[in-house]
Amino acid sequence: MYDNVCKFLAESSSDDFAQWLLGEPVSLSKLSPKELSSEPVRADALILLQSEALVLHIEFQTKPQADIPFRMVDYRLRIYRRYPKKKVYQVVIYLKPTSSELVYEESFEIPGTRHNFKVIRLWEQPKKVFLQSSGLLPLAVLSQTEDRKETLTEAAQRIEQIKDLRQRSNIAASTAILAGLVLEKKVIGRLLREEIMRESVIYQEIRAAGKAEGKAEGKAEGKQEGEVSLVLRLLRKRIGQVPQELERQIQALSIEQLENLGEALLDFANEADLVSWLNHCQ
Repeated sequence: MYDNVCKFLAESSSDDFAQWLLGEPVSLSKLSPKELSSEPVRADALILLQSEALVLHIEFQTKPQADIPFRMVDYRLRIYRRYPKKKVYQVVIYLKPTSSELVYEESFEIPGTRHNFKVIRLWEQPKKVFLQSSGLLPLAVLSQTEDRKETLTEAAQRIEQIKDLRQRSNIAASTAILAGLVLEKKVIGRLLREEIMRESVIYQEIRAAGKAEGKAEGKAEGKQEGEVSLVLRLLRKRIGQVPQELERQIQALSIEQLENLGEALLDFANEADLVSWLNHCQ
């Protein structure tokens, strides 16, 4: 979720990201990983932006991963294969503070080959950098600050000043989501008004995804309850009364395990067979 929000920001506010990362307001457009010669290693955390002269490759990471250096050199070569004359600027942006040494790796190296890329740890970046541009406001709360609540308050005040309603909604929703990495939900709710965020593309996508996930969980829960009820009825007919402790163990089984238990009932002669089967599942 956090990676997708950052990708949305980089795409919708590419001028602000170019000014921050490249030091100049380069006009950039999105480059799909599918345009490169082979399938992406992992496309959910990256965004590729291009101009006539360069490609900006950004990897957003919430947690450090050991394969980041390889991913960077791999994409560098793919970009070269597709655009051999374009300059390439690669940067990994870590969102959440960590003590892992992986966030300090800035190169990929094997015998005879070395590739360098840039790494930005947001918690080491001064907050003023992000408070100066609307597209970067959501990152301010993750920056170097002694008081994240105060920084979120400053960001919220600047968001209120954005004249375009859709942009204001998108920036507010993105800020609220990223603030969830470092602040409690109730604090965020006090500082960012939900009614501002309702028109946001990001907000609507997350709400829709949440509803879909809830329906899926509800269906799965309902199916599991049905399987438990069926298995217990069959067990009572097969071996008689089921002890309460064994019934609790059955209720904790997955749907697949319940289905397997239903098939295994044909071989059960008594309670000992049930106990043996449940022990085997643990």
